[in-house]
Amino acid sequence: MNSKRVNIAYIGGGSVNFGWKLLSDLANEEICATVYLYDTDKQLSLANEVIGNKFRENPDTRSDIIYLAVDTAEEALRNADFVILAFSQGSIDEMVSELSLPESYGIYQSTGEHTGPSGIIRALKILPVYINYTELIAELCPDAWVINISNPMSVCLKLMYEIFPEIKLFGSTNELYPTLDLLSGTASREYNTENVRRRDFKFNLLGISGFCWFDELTYRGEDFFPVFRKYAEKYYETGFEFKPNEYRTSPFASANKIKFDLFLRYGLIPAVSDRLAADFCPPWYLKSPKTIQSWKFSQTTVNYIKKIRLDRLSRMKSLMNGDEYLRVGSGMSDCALQIKALLGQGNLITNICSLNTGQIDNMPPGSIVQTNALICSNSVRPVTAGRLPDEILALTLRHTLNHSVIIRSVMERDLDIAFNAFLNDPLMTAELNEATALYREMLTAVRTHLLYYC
Repeated sequence: MNSKRVNIAYIGGGSVNFGWKLLSDLANEEICATVYLYDTDKQLSLANEVIGNKFRENPDTRSDIIYLAVDTAEEALRNADFVILAFSQGSIDEMVSELSLPESYGIYQSTGEHTGPSGIIRALKILPVYINYTELIAELCPDAWVINISNPMSVCLKLMYEIFPEIKLFGSTNELYPTLDLLSGTASREYNTENVRRRDFKFNLLGISGFCWFDELTYRGEDFFPVFRKYAEKYYETGFEFKPNEYRTSPFASANKIKFDLFLRYGLIPAVSDRLAADFCPPWYLKSPKTIQSWKFSQTTVNYIKKIRLDRLSRMKSLMNGDEYLRVGSGMSDCALQIKALLGQGNLITNICSLNTGQIDNMPPGSIVQTNALICSNSVRPVTAGRLPDEILALTLRHTLNHSVIIRSVMERDLDIAFNAFLNDPLMTAELNEATALYREMLTAVRTHLLYYC
């Protein structure tokens, strides 16, 4: 283990979702660190301080990490070697308006995290907070590696580069995992073997966060595209699931019909879940609840999110008391592996979101793209990924150009500019007067977060 203790600032450190996964994954790596947990809800960060330090009692733990909850972001960021940004802006109850108001105008979204009316309002809420954090990073820890987890990923990263061009920054996601799990399962069936792992697949990745693609994919050195094509053609109509009808009860499951449809149309394998891909397309898959049902996936609902959160909060006391322990190594994020590689403990090839400096040569320079990258000691080198096919590029550019419009809206503190992105989103099917009314209603519902623009 590297004996040099490093400082990690975790902004959003009270999380009971990604936060617990990160604590688990950090415990599984030989990392010596102090993690400063900052959250606007201090009680949650104090709880995670206790839960995180419980890993020191676990014989399976490989790390030497001390968790400390702090009162301010400045305390967490001062002299940090790494910064993890993993937070949301606003309450779960506010999501009710963000998801339900568009539906009153006939606009349906599956996640609303990156795109659609909800994704744009989410960006307008969170980006002013990102300005503040970026300025603090430039002042208090300008040499730190900054790993962003929060969504909408692309606009958050692009804004940070605008504010602090020298920042050492990339985005880390687990959005490939559902597709890699599907591929692992199909490989197990095809080759009659057990324990096929995600990392057994080698691939070239290109696109943007939430809407990226495999144009090369091998398993044990063999091209896996013919296997995927066989499944796509066989299960296009019915869908393919390892747990039949799971999509009816979980928005994180699907029958993969959208993947098969996009693959058969464009020839590339969507690297993300059906629910994410659907939000980036015109309303082919989201025209109505009946359409959504026919494609065998489901929308994220506030009630589902509340249930997960309540379940985790109910576990908190048990975890704090030591009646229950989080498992070492959740395998739900590459973030811990990325930190380990940056510390010089081996090389890592993984997918990241970063500034396009030519890795996708037909995407605009300076846009945020998602590709593979080589991460090693104090270095992140995106891998040249090639070109997106024109048909996919046309869908992608609409979002990428909208990102620039949203950033300009925030930088100029002008919500009228963001309305143009709101209108230009492919899910926006309302006529102009209705779109104007919807935009005003959605802004009114989150007005407490928009004082920055006044």
